[in-house]
Amino acid sequence: MSAAAPGGNDSQDRVTDHGAGAPLRRDAGVQLVVGAGTDRGLRRELNEDSYLAADPLFAVADGMGGHEAGEVASGECIRTLGQQRVLTQGSRVATASDLQAALRQADARIRELTDARAGTTVTGVVLVEERDVPYWLVFNVGDSRTYRLSQGALEQISVDHSEVQELVDGGYITRGQALVHPRRHVVTRALGAGSDTEADYWLVPVKEGDRILVCSDGLTGELSDSQIHGIMSTLPKPQDAVDALIQSALRAGGRDNITAIVLDASNVGGPEGDETMDKPSQRNDAEGDTLPRPPRPEPQGRLADTAQKAAPEAPAPQIPAPETDPETDAADAAPTDAPTDDAPETDEAPAETAAAPETTGVQETAGTPLHEENHG
Repeated sequence: MSAAAPGGNDSQDRVTDHGAGAPLRRDAGVQLVVGAGTDRGLRRELNEDSYLAADPLFAVADGMGGHEAGEVASGECIRTLGQQRVLTQGSRVATASDLQAALRQADARIRELTDARAGTTVTGVVLVEERDVPYWLVFNVGDSRTYRLSQGALEQISVDHSEVQELVDGGYITRGQALVHPRRHVVTRALGAGSDTEADYWLVPVKEGDRILVCSDGLTGELSDSQIHGIMSTLPKPQDAVDALIQSALRAGGRDNITAIVLDASNVGGPEGDETMDKPSQRNDAEGDTLPRPPRPEPQGRLADTAQKAAPEAPAPQIPAPETDPETDAADAAPTDAPTDDAPETDEAPAETAAAPETTGVQETAGTPLHEENHG
């Protein structure tokens, strides 16, 4: 099943992947069942979200800039990713370097098409194999998010590139306070805008029963992690979970475009992990609030430690820089400095600063603010 949905469709508020629910099959190896959908929301005139759900790539882009420029930015990002040979036709050989090259190409195309007046976030997963062992290769630019529900626990793998995320990382505010902070819509990285466009990457071993959620901040801005966990852990069909997530976000206000992809993994092979469904969560996420992350430690060389995830396990080592092959003995997600905010509709073009860094290493600093979105 393949679904590519650019935003901006005024003829219908809701776009559902009608091919969702059918397994994405290969002759052997991991089997995927996928659901996907997008909604304009209750306050926006256009849907500037775009998404792609086609094995092995599952990605959501949230455009910013207003006046249809955000739709152009997110749509071009998804089209560029979808045209990469290593990311199509069920391939499992993509690397972080391949993704980096594709995202840089998308960044250049967006700048060319919009004269750098628009930008987009993008996040998602690529299903890859290293020595016949399956991994989720997670990538992120901005504040759209990628979650994993595994063995009953919901974990946010990506880390937002936003001003409020930096405050959370520094221990200045809690995640609950971040949801209502006046600067919550200011992103510090985006494709097509500003000087910091580098993605962060994580390599996560696939476990039997894994459920992945890729979504725009129109969903996470309305629902807490505990609410997302409740829906993800009780509805066994991915499309049903997508529909319930979107409807819940609409009932909570629907102030932004809402896009979600849910995919389930089975037939993983090797030692079977515990089933994802019907297991109690190990996270203490009352009302979606958690203790603030500890201050970020000092970077070590080109790869730097980032705040610990709320999962109970000890932090896993970071994956190497994109030029190198991912480590196959990673025990869990290896956080790098990722994170980000979705783009707002604004007439004001983002300020250009220095050229994007050429290094392929993961960036430690989040850069300067790009946009502030008004949900009013």
